[in-house]
Amino acid sequence: MWSDQLYGALAASRIIVVVVIDDKKDAVPTARALARGGITHVELALRTDASLAALEAISREVPEMTVGAGTVLLPAQVRAARDAGAHFAVSPGLSPAVVAEAEKIGLPFAPGIATPTDIEKAWNMGCRVLKLFPANPMGGAKYLKSVNAAYRHLGLSFIPLGGVRLANLDEWLAMPEILAVGGSWPAADDLIRAGKWDEIETNAQAATEQIAKLRPEAGGGVGQGGA
Repeated sequence: MWSDQLYGALAASRIIVVVVIDDKKDAVPTARALARGGITHVELALRTDASLAALEAISREVPEMTVGAGTVLLPAQVRAARDAGAHFAVSPGLSPAVVAEAEKIGLPFAPGIATPTDIEKAWNMGCRVLKLFPANPMGGAKYLKSVNAAYRHLGLSFIPLGGVRLANLDEWLAMPEILAVGGSWPAADDLIRAGKWDEIETNAQAATEQIAKLRPEAGGGVGQGGA
């Protein structure tokens, strides 16, 4: 269940920065650089051995940052992410077992969808916030607009991720069903590994400034929903 507070904060920020941490020591500096640039939400992908420790460090040491867990593929990862301090979780695909576990422990969750069948399955599981992945390779904003025409009356909200960049933010954020966009470009892996905190801050600031120009008001389709 997405609380009104969490949903509203994400709808106001309009962006989740996806972060992959190889070394725990890079977690807090990365989060602080993003925060200085105006980013308030990050998705820490559970793809490395350092992921959970990094998530916990950010949650503890950068309290102004709302931290989500990404690439959640197993029910055990749902609980581990929650215990490490995650405020929400997302996955690239749709796993009934993962959705059920998130609902069971009360962790807001957005499963990944790519097709009308995925949307219907997720909706029938009680999910109302969905991650479109991979967003641009699937056809971009035009694809989602076409697909969601059949489901717009359901009030679903989407987080597109995969090929979303500064250059196409306007196309995505013009759509009322977009809760927020997701992207890794502000804190790309090579920037993190090289410790280029100033560049990460600059990228974050450019993203937040562009979003403010495009659509300063909150977006999204529902107040709160299922897992």
